[in-house]
Amino acid sequence: MTTAKQQKMRAALGRLAGNYAWTYDPTIGSALQGALAGRWTPGSHPLAAVDGLTARRLGQVAKDEATATAVDAAIARLDQMEHGDKPIDVAYFSPEFGVSETLPQYSGGLGILAGDHLKAAGDLDLPLVGVGLFYANGYFTQNVTDGKQKVSYDNYKPGDLGLADTGVVISVDTPRGPIRASVWLARVGSIRLYLLDSRVRGNARWARAVTDKLYGGDQQKRIDQEWLLGVGGWRALRALGVNPAIVHLNEGHAGFLLLELLAEQLAVGRKFKAARRQVRSRTLFTTHTPVPAGIDRFPRDLLGPYLEQWSARTAVGVDKVWPVGLLPSDDDPDTFNMAAFCLNLSGMANGVARLHGEVSRELFASLPAGSKITSVTNGVHARTWVHPTVQRLFDNRLGGKWINGAKKAWARADSIGDDDIRSVRTELRGELVEDLKQRGFTGLSPDALTIGFARRFATYKRAALLLRERDALVELLNDDERPVQFVFAGKAHPADKPGQAMLAEIARFAASDAARGRFVLVPGYDMHLASLLYAGCDVWLNNPVRPQEACGTSGEKAALNGGLNCSIEDGWWAEWSHPKNGWSLPTSDLDDPEARDAAEAAGLMNTLADKVVPEFFDPDGSPFSDAWLARIRKGWTYLGPRVTAGRMVAEYRDRLYTPLMAGDHKPGKLPKR
Repeated sequence: MTTAKQQKMRAALGRLAGNYAWTYDPTIGSALQGALAGRWTPGSHPLAAVDGLTARRLGQVAKDEATATAVDAAIARLDQMEHGDKPIDVAYFSPEFGVSETLPQYSGGLGILAGDHLKAAGDLDLPLVGVGLFYANGYFTQNVTDGKQKVSYDNYKPGDLGLADTGVVISVDTPRGPIRASVWLARVGSIRLYLLDSRVRGNARWARAVTDKLYGGDQQKRIDQEWLLGVGGWRALRALGVNPAIVHLNEGHAGFLLLELLAEQLAVGRKFKAARRQVRSRTLFTTHTPVPAGIDRFPRDLLGPYLEQWSARTAVGVDKVWPVGLLPSDDDPDTFNMAAFCLNLSGMANGVARLHGEVSRELFASLPAGSKITSVTNGVHARTWVHPTVQRLFDNRLGGKWINGAKKAWARADSIGDDDIRSVRTELRGELVEDLKQRGFTGLSPDALTIGFARRFATYKRAALLLRERDALVELLNDDERPVQFVFAGKAHPADKPGQAMLAEIARFAASDAARGRFVLVPGYDMHLASLLYAGCDVWLNNPVRPQEACGTSGEKAALNGGLNCSIEDGWWAEWSHPKNGWSLPTSDLDDPEARDAAEAAGLMNTLADKVVPEFFDPDGSPFSDAWLARIRKGWTYLGPRVTAGRMVAEYRDRLYTPLMAGDHKPGKLPKR
């Protein structure tokens, strides 16, 4: 029979497991680990382990003074986070959120950025809510067999992932019929994330399938998903009694929210122009794409019926709404451009790196709003992405304010000694190699210079660029005096045939005798594997076609762990590269893509062979030369204050959110870099 004390302990552990603060808060995470010792494996959700605790184990936890004290401290910490509901300043809409690998509602950088934004907002006590969709099958699970990517899907139940049913069900009309959706709540520290799920009794089969897969299906399904996210997401907030001061659109996928905002203004008697002004007064749009191909565009024959329904409800003709979604430079009056629509109805807009802001102003130069696009360079949530061993080092040496980019805290990194850095970096590389050996990659060494490349296998990221210099690469892999190994990981979208071909090329080389087991492609890329790579790799490789990388934050995560970047000057690295904290790869101005790639591949290999590898090793062949350790220190002192999501969200707050709420549509000045 379970005693009151045991029931209280189960309730406490369930509450800790039900808030995703356990993924990044040391007090909460360590308390759960202590209580669930031997019952909770990395990469799984702790709720299942809590539910599986026997009365005997609960009694042991309750009686163990150290464990019970840690649980009490964790509950107090959670109480501090969930200290009450404030009026919401910002509603943050995104099609995906990368909060944890145990909440598989993300595909890549856009979602990871959104998850980090929520966590940093909580750290800064910013009143913000997130709004997205709940995908029952997530993105996809990846396996690689015979060099080919194999795709499978899981089936996720919200309750198993710590989500709570709000009891709210909303409905949106579409030309094919209504889509009803329940609203789930995920707690991320002090932040509430609401996710809409169309698997509702009474929905037609097609409507139930609207939220089955992230980025799955044709354009018709894409419109339905985005209609539900934007229109339905706003209705969900209204039904929940949430009235945000402003809305922040993380890309154009939630742009139909603007139609719902317009409808509200029209319903109180405003004319269309006045309604547009009101919507603009409370809307921020963040664009993440530097190329036209990355923008959602919908043809009139598909989107027109949705707008006709909206027109019938608002008595505003489609002829007034359709032009708001036209980009003059597209020169296509029958295609609705979601980025143009968002820009035309947003009071402020930004790119995600300084270079990306410049590219975006050029891309949208045909719009009056295009010239007003500013930039906020992406950052990463430090407690999520910095290895616990490095966190302890920073907490002891830098003080607690390093997580939000405090310059004075990061300046203290210059005093961290060689032995401490060498010890930490050796431990992290060893942990990565041990994990990969358990996955079957037995040719890797804990003593080799480890170079990592992990991201979406989009063609512009050029994952296979290194293979153009195959002979030089093989020579590098055959050097036993100065051993070097490469670890690649990433997914190609199931519909991206060129991306899959690039992945297959890498897989074939990794399986060849020439690779010697020192060049590997690791399948099953997710946040857990990514964290191991960011921490364990000595060098982070990035070689996109410039300027097609909007920001790219993986190198920021590596840098915080003491990895060094070797990158094309694109995205964030174009802004914050420094001769002493990494290496900038040479770029070519050749117009022919083949000639450009050949030249840049040669520059990449020369940089690795002539600069990176020689500097890593001491003359006696041992790793971590004095010069290398000095680069790590420089990376921490220079990049630490810049690359955290705490800095990013504070910049959003001070330069964009606060002026917008005050009715000022001019963002604050870009900070000095």
